[in-house]
Amino acid sequence: MAKFELKLPKMGESVAEATITSWLKNVGDTIEADEAVLEIATDKVDSEVPSEVDGVLTEILFKVDDVVKVGQTIAIIETEGSSDDASSAPKEEPAQAPVNEAPEVAEVSQTVEAAKTAVAAPVTSTEDRFYSPLVKNIAKQEGISQSELDTISGTGKEGRVTKNDILEHIENRKSDATTTSQSSTDSVKETAQTQQPAAQEKSSEKSKTTSVVADNGDEIIEMTRMGKLIAHHMVESVQKSAHVQSFIEADVTNIWNWRNKVKNDFAKREGESLTFTPIFMEAVAKALREFPMLNISLQDDKIIKKKHINLGMAAALPDGNLIVPVIRDADQLNLIGMTKRVNDLANRARLNQLKPDDIQGGTYTVTNVGTFGSIMGTPIINQPQVGILALGAIRKVPAVVETPQGDFIGIRYRMFLSHSYDHRVVNGALGGQFVKAVKDYLEAWDVNREI
Repeated sequence: MAKFELKLPKMGESVAEATITSWLKNVGDTIEADEAVLEIATDKVDSEVPSEVDGVLTEILFKVDDVVKVGQTIAIIETEGSSDDASSAPKEEPAQAPVNEAPEVAEVSQTVEAAKTAVAAPVTSTEDRFYSPLVKNIAKQEGISQSELDTISGTGKEGRVTKNDILEHIENRKSDATTTSQSSTDSVKETAQTQQPAAQEKSSEKSKTTSVVADNGDEIIEMTRMGKLIAHHMVESVQKSAHVQSFIEADVTNIWNWRNKVKNDFAKREGESLTFTPIFMEAVAKALREFPMLNISLQDDKIIKKKHINLGMAAALPDGNLIVPVIRDADQLNLIGMTKRVNDLANRARLNQLKPDDIQGGTYTVTNVGTFGSIMGTPIINQPQVGILALGAIRKVPAVVETPQGDFIGIRYRMFLSHSYDHRVVNGALGGQFVKAVKDYLEAWDVNREI
């Protein structure tokens, strides 16, 4: 029999390590080629590691939450053998144990084996419902029975249970178990109070620092791994950078009318939807070329002036969290190229198909808070960058229109631009000039522009 070393694959030039988030297979499981063995996370991108061969998983070398470097062996798969042969190998070890093993030990061993058999009960698809291999693997690993799986509400197509559905169910189940455990602990404390007042006092003090206080009917929700990463990233940014904001209002009536005129023909010719985002990204890239001291990062007391303009674009993930894929060399793209790049990244973000390299190397970030109806925002800088621009909602409002013949009140499409920047290296003049340059590019839009 041959042994195959499953290694952490290379996931991009800038990615050197990943965190194991879950094992989809257990030791002794039969694995087919291209079948997912485990899930890993790099920053905010989750992905699966498939097997390159058919065989049986005989050894797992890292645990969940371990950080593994690219190229390291993470598991051993035995090939050229049946699953029966592989599963029988570990069972030879107990034969070497002493013959006069204590009856209590033997009884415990039998109980453990019985529990393993119960947990490993196969999860199959019912006649009325389809379960993906990933969902079934997670159910098996977490000890979710078929009947329990059938009760989970699915948000996928035709009510199918998605990965997020089953993970949410598991989190809720853990929360319920925690509540039950807390109730049992409180009962024990009440008994101990009458017997050992001093011990009860110490236990009460510890409870105040570790337990979660919730009123009746409140729901305790455990933060997801990604939520914890985002929270840490935001707090770190606020602690590191001196945030200051500049606001300006732009008249985008010409852009609004031009887009309405060309969007249908553009979609037929290019097979892409022309949104406002690539238009705004083009203006930001031009402004960064005009003000390169905003396309920088700060390391200790050294300013690193970036050669490339790589625009980060905040996009929504399926679970509602935001991620920032990067448009590389944005100032070198024409509007068609920018549109295709924006649409590709946004679509892959929605499908959770971004690669680690897609979110690396950004030099400035743009976030569209107007998507959610906000007219402006004060975004937090995406470290190690020094600036971020928030695009507010486009509103149809009455405004003063200046003409050679005189001023008048007209109906215009206007929006707020909110620029957050690091006041350690970007002063108010530079921060204000930059966002005004973006406004000027937008307002000078050529209504006769060909695309």
